[in-house]
Amino acid sequence: MSEQSEWNGPIIHCQDVHKWFGNFEALRGISMEVEQGEVIVIFGPSGSGKSTFIRTLNRLEEHQKGKIIIDGIELTKDVHNIEAVRMEIGMVFQQFNLFPHLTVLENITLAPEQVRKRSKSQAEEIGMQLLDRVGIPEQAEKYPNQLSGGQQQRVAIARALAMQPKIMLFDEPTSALDPEMIKEVLDVMIELAESGMTMLVVSHEMGFARGVADRMYFFDEGLIVETGTPTDIFHNPQEDRTKLFLSQILSH
Repeated sequence: MSEQSEWNGPIIHCQDVHKWFGNFEALRGISMEVEQGEVIVIFGPSGSGKSTFIRTLNRLEEHQKGKIIIDGIELTKDVHNIEAVRMEIGMVFQQFNLFPHLTVLENITLAPEQVRKRSKSQAEEIGMQLLDRVGIPEQAEKYPNQLSGGQQQRVAIARALAMQPKIMLFDEPTSALDPEMIKEVLDVMIELAESGMTMLVVSHEMGFARGVADRMYFFDEGLIVETGTPTDIFHNPQEDRTKLFLSQILSH
């Protein structure tokens, strides 16, 4: 992968990305560049293409037109490219997707042992460091159903980090949580952002966006309607659709 080592472009490069589900065009020409270490928050109404877009970045959804290049590797039908990209990307979903029959620590060490070929002791050492980082080292030997939703989501973040990814994708990571658990997950994400991780976050948590986002993208009907810094978006939105959406979510 010599081309990858020489790559000095943005860590994520998307150009005119289109995605159809049957006759429905979910993404209608999305272009975005993300530099290493940037935190991007994507927001917009339900069905606007936000989740579909970030799922194309690790090929959970296949785009049919346009170009997606992750850290110098173009996402095509080439299985080797897909695998190489997935090695660099961690993903955290709305639902925690933990294995119920494995302990918290086993959930975290599974991929490093099987994919990165870490020894069991190496993987467990990394796993414990990450549980410490997300604030729940004492839960290592418990099973997911013994944890709160907020704790399970923090385990899911630790599991994604265990692969030592260059990019973290978050798909509405707090939307399934009770209000009192949202802050504990956002605190972990804020620490991650401040540590320099490249992050794309689909979220309506506007306090988080205001505090840590470098740029925000407002999606509607499969398009990027508006983009800007949090200051631009909150204090001087240009598009009527952005203004309306912000007025609805900020009034709650």
